[in-house]
Amino acid sequence: MKQKDDNSRPLPMSLKEASARGWDKLDIIIVTGDAYIDHPSFGAAIIGRVLEDKGLRVGIIAQPTWENTEDFRKLGEPELFFAVTAGNVDSMVSNYTPSLKPRKKDMYSPGGKPGRRPDRTTIVYSNRIHEAYPGVPIVIGGIEASLRRFSHYDFQSDKVRQSLLADAPADILIFGMGELQTTELAERMREGGDIHQIRDVPGTMWKIPPKQWRDIPHENIVALPSYKEVVDEDNAFAKAFATIHREQDPIRGSALAQPHPKTVVVQNPPARSLTQEELDHVYELPFTRKPHPSYKEPIPAMETVRFSLTTHRGCFGSCSFCAITYHQGRMISSRSIGSILREAEILTKMKEFKGIITGVGGPTANMYGMKCKKWDKQGACSAKNCLYPDICPSLDTDHSATMKLLTQLRKMPDVRKVFVGYGIRHDLALESPEYMELLCRHHISGRLTVAPESYSPETTQLMRKPAKEVFEEFNELFTKTNKKLNKKQYLLTYLMSGHPGCDFSDMADTAEYIRDTGLYTEQVQDFTPTPMTASTCMYHTGIDPFTGKKVKVVKGRRDKKIMRSMLHYREPRNRNLVYEGLEKAGRLDLVGNSRDCLIQKKKPQSKRK
Repeated sequence: MKQKDDNSRPLPMSLKEASARGWDKLDIIIVTGDAYIDHPSFGAAIIGRVLEDKGLRVGIIAQPTWENTEDFRKLGEPELFFAVTAGNVDSMVSNYTPSLKPRKKDMYSPGGKPGRRPDRTTIVYSNRIHEAYPGVPIVIGGIEASLRRFSHYDFQSDKVRQSLLADAPADILIFGMGELQTTELAERMREGGDIHQIRDVPGTMWKIPPKQWRDIPHENIVALPSYKEVVDEDNAFAKAFATIHREQDPIRGSALAQPHPKTVVVQNPPARSLTQEELDHVYELPFTRKPHPSYKEPIPAMETVRFSLTTHRGCFGSCSFCAITYHQGRMISSRSIGSILREAEILTKMKEFKGIITGVGGPTANMYGMKCKKWDKQGACSAKNCLYPDICPSLDTDHSATMKLLTQLRKMPDVRKVFVGYGIRHDLALESPEYMELLCRHHISGRLTVAPESYSPETTQLMRKPAKEVFEEFNELFTKTNKKLNKKQYLLTYLMSGHPGCDFSDMADTAEYIRDTGLYTEQVQDFTPTPMTASTCMYHTGIDPFTGKKVKVVKGRRDKKIMRSMLHYREPRNRNLVYEGLEKAGRLDLVGNSRDCLIQKKKPQSKRK
């Protein structure tokens, strides 16, 4: 196994560190909006190590000061290209709350301090690099570039913005996880290839002036509505989204093109998923699993993943509000049990390890090892979902691989506990009572987090989430299993307020359901439109892109605040907002002094004498 030893080093962040490796010049410089943590949960670290493994000289510039070009020059000019990423999270999500207030904490910055990355990080960094080194190629990637690769609705500005590739002075955009694309691009450029002529790498986008576009053949490329059309027409925006969704598949997907005023952006079909052997290799590269030693303050994001294990990539859940489908894909790519156990062994040798593995899974914890028999030759279905409205019979929902993995992890020397407290898809878990018993017996630390998101039938339908009745069945199985095991364990539910399709009446009904079932929770997330999700398309256009039907949408900061408060009706500070919401819903019958009321009537103030 190719893993770290006492002499392993992070990738260089200074010329002095590069020189210590015997490098007088770097081939690729990665510029990231996150602090540099050399750990496989962070995109810049993974791409850096993958490139290094190919014999390339790679350096990192993390969270540079962007008001001038000084920080962008500190590693010199790369031989091949600059690789730019905003970090593990879209910069506008990192910088602003759902109510559009600046965040007070940044999990990916030293000390959790905010303000270490600019708004629209990818564009700003690219402009500064272009200013510093006008002739050097720029490749953009990461979650921000991946999900803003076409014209998209931007919640913070409340308008449709251009593709990031049209706004930034970049040459190529990489979408998806990026290992295959970045290494192929680097190797072809190392052999003398011109970045402007490399237009056939799956999982990449390139751009061309409109005049040149008209002069080249593009019969096999599906044309999307133009930027102007999606700005002017909601139906065009919804049509564009539906087309992107349909072609988001490495097996059956087509290339796509979208005209912009000054350029045409062209997306090649998505890159294939890594094989199990490739995925094992990536996660067994010599990560130090630590922040770069130059940092003097802890980085909060590191603490959440320090003793967790990534088992797979992809998610076939396809929830409307989630963008994983458009970044990691629907098809699951799983590591081998042996590779995961070898990584766990490394954790046990870390001096900070206390015997507890805090998390095991991927985007959804219990999809490890699952496949559909159609994926290899046909890709994921374009006309139907794997789990909604019902679980597809072609899908293998066998939980035995997950159960075997958890059992072997639990039996390792120096491992006391292995927890899977989050990321369970509860409709999928119902397929295996044996998995639920194993989970409840050994792998929950008192509470299991699940995400029904909503109890409103219309809303869950638009979310493409299991109906309330499915959650109730899961809750019953969870309760029954714990009773059998003589354990007192609880469900912690996540709910979402203000999702398209939901109005004040739905919020009142949901609050009543919470009251009647005792499922009150503090874990309520106000729906925040983020690029390239079906829910964001609905929010912006009022149209379900998959059916073309109209969708009711509640907008406005105060209305969204009211809707969230209605699910937190017990909080005294929310009383006036809840009253306003119940009034809008025509449900003032829920205001009063009976036990069925959500809030009490205000006592009349006594008159002063």
